[in-house]
Amino acid sequence: MDFSTVKKWVVFFIGILCTIVIADFLSMAIISILGIGGWIGFLINFVLYAVFFFGILYAFERIFSIDFFSWKKG
Repeated sequence: MDFSTVKKWVVFFIGILCTIVIADFLSMAIISILGIGGWIGFLINFVLYAVFFFGILYAFERIFSIDFFSWKKG
């Protein structure tokens, strides 16, 4: 039985889950430290979360040589 496909999916989900948790923690910590609330806080939190999410995902790809979204041909 070929476990390489299963391993790829497990690494994918664990990597995405770690990225979500770290990005959420960082964005919420910054918003809490700054004391921003209301819809402005929500908007800034959303933007920070997106920036952290894609930044951490890119860092994971570079550091661990994982292709989360491989659009390379071949």
